[in-house]
Amino acid sequence: MIHIGIVGGGNISETHARAAREIEGVEIAAIYGLNQKKSKQLVQRHGGVVYTDFEAFLEHRPMSLVAIGSPSGLHAEQGIAAARRGLHVLVEKPIDITVARADALIAECEKAGVKLGVFFQDRVAPDLCQVKELIDAGRLGKPILVSARVRWFRPPEYYSGSRWRGTYALDGGGALINQGVHTVDLLLWLMGDVTRVQAKAITALHKIEVEDTVVATLEFANGAIGTLEAATCVYPGYPRRLDLTGCEGTIIVEDDRIISADLSEPLHDLKKAEPGRSNLAATSPVVSDVRGHRRILEDFLMAIRTNGKLLCDGYEGRRSVQLVQAIYESSRTGQPVTLASNTGSQVVRDFLAS
Repeated sequence: MIHIGIVGGGNISETHARAAREIEGVEIAAIYGLNQKKSKQLVQRHGGVVYTDFEAFLEHRPMSLVAIGSPSGLHAEQGIAAARRGLHVLVEKPIDITVARADALIAECEKAGVKLGVFFQDRVAPDLCQVKELIDAGRLGKPILVSARVRWFRPPEYYSGSRWRGTYALDGGGALINQGVHTVDLLLWLMGDVTRVQAKAITALHKIEVEDTVVATLEFANGAIGTLEAATCVYPGYPRRLDLTGCEGTIIVEDDRIISADLSEPLHDLKKAEPGRSNLAATSPVVSDVRGHRRILEDFLMAIRTNGKLLCDGYEGRRSVQLVQAIYESSRTGQPVTLASNTGSQVVRDFLAS
């Protein structure tokens, strides 16, 4: 039996708990949250012991790993504390809100000899995995042009009813690092590193201290160029869309489904989805379908058992934060930003050697 601790009492912790309960041989051991009412409701539905003291929660046994669904700006701090107690760490996106914090968490997990993973469930979505396979097999040809659009809507109370959403301190930003970070990770996973960005972020609609709208132009190491849009002010909210063009054709993904694949070598067995399907994420933060989270958790448990590689480990989780920070810096300065190579592994080596 695997015993999991849940950190956080909000919507995403409900998702983590539901995903864990769907896996045979997994049990919720304990739940930590500041809101006793929400934490008790989670325990009533999924089991476990409620804690409002984080240190006491970390000492609960049996418990071998924690799933962290707290505000983004607490992920590294809480993950480091868990790692120091020998607990494996699986955090909700993003890994944290700065590269420096991500590096500290990666280093502590390496030092403790525990696994560190990030919930980026796009990496297990069937159609997105098919796109990845097609690109890796060269079916798209040399990448040329990329367009990614996250035109979502969140009502004013989404921010006003939260102590952390839309704040620099705990959210790290707005539409980009919260809603758009899945798409940032997806672009990096599919297309490889970004070398240069230029961006503009604005607060167009909501009364928050961070952006609700951002547009960035991206230059990829493979020679492709592209655009990324992320917003929470586009009423009523539309499905996420990704257009990928190479010298051998174009693939279009909407609502995580391939709706078009016009390639010089046709895909005869492709079952294309109909455009315009309902996309709950475009209008609601509640994750109703936990299959992606369950698959990431299953992969994490397998990596623990076999000491294998994760679909999205700390180094992979770091990449999206690095790109997000570059986009924010470009918007702040009005200048393009060149990204350094992903040097997280060297940071960890330096930390461990110190």
